[in-house]
Amino acid sequence: MPLQVGQQASEFTLYNTDRKEVSLKDLTSTSNVVVLFFPLAFTGVCTQELCSTRDDINKYQKLNATVVAISVDSMFTLGKFREEQKLPFDLLSDFNKEVSRKYDSLYEEFPLFGLKGVTKRSAFV
Repeated sequence: MPLQVGQQASEFTLYNTDRKEVSLKDLTSTSNVVVLFFPLAFTGVCTQELCSTRDDINKYQKLNATVVAISVDSMFTLGKFREEQKLPFDLLSDFNKEVSRKYDSLYEEFPLFGLKGVTKRSAFV
């Protein structure tokens, strides 16, 4: 069931590109949190979206908001992507697709190319 406006976000713990666990509980204990789900690293629209967030990071910081972005890519792929794009926020790997499903942010079949289990582009605050 998808999250409704005003509903408490489901807890999660995922690995970042430094192979460290990041949990929503820890993030929300110190700031507001913006969770961005994105389909795949190194794709045109996703790169544009996350670079736009990078370029506007000061706006998020002024709102005491921590940004994290989640996809089903491996933490190693996300690490290379983060490095190349100089992203100043954590990219989290939902390789097992559990968090994406929990947030109703998973295409069981992605509209393009017949890929299965790709994260939907969505945002939660």
